[in-house]
Amino acid sequence: MYPVKIGICGLGTVGSGTLNVITRNQAEISARAGCEIVVAHIGARRGADIDGIKVSTDIFAVAEDPDIDILVELIGGTTVAKDLVMAAIAKGKHVVTANKALIAEHGNEIFEAAEKSGVCVAFESAVAGGIPIIKAIREGLAGNKIEWLAGIINGTGNFILTEMREKGRDFSDVLQEAQDLGYAEADPTFDVEGIDAAHKLVILASLAFGIPLQFEKVYTEGITKISIEDVGYAEELGYRIKHLGVARKTDNGVELRVHPTLIPEKRLIANVNGVMNAVLVQGDAVGPTLYYGAGAGAEPTASSVVADIVDIARSLSADPKHRVPYLAFHPHALNDTPIVGINEIETAYYLRMSAEDKPGVLSQVAQILSDGGISIEAIIQKPPATLAEHVPLIILTNRSLESRLISAISKIEALENIAGEVTRIRVESLG
Repeated sequence: MYPVKIGICGLGTVGSGTLNVITRNQAEISARAGCEIVVAHIGARRGADIDGIKVSTDIFAVAEDPDIDILVELIGGTTVAKDLVMAAIAKGKHVVTANKALIAEHGNEIFEAAEKSGVCVAFESAVAGGIPIIKAIREGLAGNKIEWLAGIINGTGNFILTEMREKGRDFSDVLQEAQDLGYAEADPTFDVEGIDAAHKLVILASLAFGIPLQFEKVYTEGITKISIEDVGYAEELGYRIKHLGVARKTDNGVELRVHPTLIPEKRLIANVNGVMNAVLVQGDAVGPTLYYGAGAGAEPTASSVVADIVDIARSLSADPKHRVPYLAFHPHALNDTPIVGINEIETAYYLRMSAEDKPGVLSQVAQILSDGGISIEAIIQKPPATLAEHVPLIILTNRSLESRLISAISKIEALENIAGEVTRIRVESLG
């Protein structure tokens, strides 16, 4: 077969990693693809001198290059990147991208254009870096009805929560270190507020349940309000706090939610630490399966980028109708299952409040929960360390509708013996 020529747009961390992996492992990659894989054109804002490879400072020159078979989009963002990808598709080029925001927010439009042009769009590296989770759901678990999935899919947040638990450090202190180490951006909003994880979750949910991409419907909550006290009390109760993306199929629809979560400490996913990622997928036939590895980084992400290049190279001679569908289900088979609002979900809860140290306060709180149909699983009531009038009261509830829990919290906060707001963190057994 003739060589398959690659154009890489973006020569940052992942772009450089991709070039290095293809160069270093070219013999193995070509042997697996069944044809020679050649990087023939690079588009980068800053020119580079790379032997034997054409370099353009205009990335759109790569999309216009008639010799390029596969354009690899690694520039990030959702505006120029979308224009670039759509231009490549219009020119009949296949596309590989690591851009989760692009796929989550514009994937439906991109896939429709690609289908009309008969080209592939591959995005394994958009979720969980080097973990082949998209291929696992789309192909490896194709015989299953996926019941739910839950993932630690942002390494920055996981690093922060790990440091808080293992070393007793405050959130702000660990965030600064994460920025110094390059794990977090100067503006860490996407990581610590859950937006990055929400982009990834909506992609996984579409693959799992055959629904269109609906990023705007993901409930998103970050980790900025998690305190070292909550981390410690969770440990005392036998749990660990992780920032999870959860997608679950229920009788009412599909849950799409990203938020801090208490997980039993014996679960494997509760022991995924540092910047590592993990995704737990429950299928009706296979049961629970766990996928673990590096969720970011130059070469782990490049591993997935190159895997997509190989997949496309293998399928170049195939009828487009016989290729693996972008979102696992053929476009005509995507369904309109509704997305469940956060008030309609049902889970257990961790509650922490500051209660006046006097008889009867606990019974008042318990009565409010009982009146709301919420039963108590466990209680921690700390003795006063000093002569302080208020002490921490921690309650673990059984499963309840979120709307009932919110109503109960409002009534608890109105008690004259409760000071300030009640901290609430959802609990998942993942068993």
